[in-house]
Amino acid sequence: MIIKKFLSLFKSLRGNFASLTIVGVGPGDPSLLTIAAVNAIKKANVIFFPVSDDNKKSFAAEIVNKHTKLKKKIPIIFPMASKDLDPDGIWSNAVEKIVGFIQKGESVVLLCLGDTSLFASSSNILRIIKNNYPEIITNTIPGISSLSAAAALNNFDLVKKGETLIIKECPSSNSELTSLIRDSRGKKTVLAIMKVGKRWNLVRETLKKEDIINTSLIALSIGMPDQIIQYASQYKNDIMPYFSLILIRLD
Repeated sequence: MIIKKFLSLFKSLRGNFASLTIVGVGPGDPSLLTIAAVNAIKKANVIFFPVSDDNKKSFAAEIVNKHTKLKKKIPIIFPMASKDLDPDGIWSNAVEKIVGFIQKGESVVLLCLGDTSLFASSSNILRIIKNNYPEIITNTIPGISSLSAAAALNNFDLVKKGETLIIKECPSSNSELTSLIRDSRGKKTVLAIMKVGKRWNLVRETLKKEDIINTSLIALSIGMPDQIIQYASQYKNDIMPYFSLILIRLD
């Protein structure tokens, strides 16, 4: 009888701690994990991590590998840019999996590469849960962004007094990028252009035409073994990896 009461109390307490925590794990270097991120992962029963498809590894999972060896780990596909995917359907399916564990009294962590508030796919998960399951407790732990890490590695001031920082996904047309650069000139602006990738050729041509290719800083795969930080004029390849950004200071 006493044992049954104890188990009932334990189950009740466990349910009270059931929640979802979105954890930013930084850009790639495990040493950039925050203490808050590590603590949240250690307390969780289940770890969900993003993969771009069924056959690819998860950078986020690899960053926290040593902290998750005894955890239940579940991959979920996060759509990147494929036209063949149904993003809404994928997000909804992921939410159902996550909610299923939470409703069983499990505390769940969803890993987020980089920072949880900067181009984070996990925001779609959070949005659906808040709309469909408002009773579920959610927490968000920020992580170091590739933007901050890249700036620090090159002693680049992201924004100084009197300046404006514009963070933008890389435009898909030469005219859009040209307009962005010209509109920012003379306004003490720093442009942080993210997710350059396959658009590098049009970006390079624009930087040349605007005569800023020698002062624009590129950062590729920050925090990963193959990271590159150099001026745009030094990069000779015709394509950049998905994890790529450019920092441009316009006086």
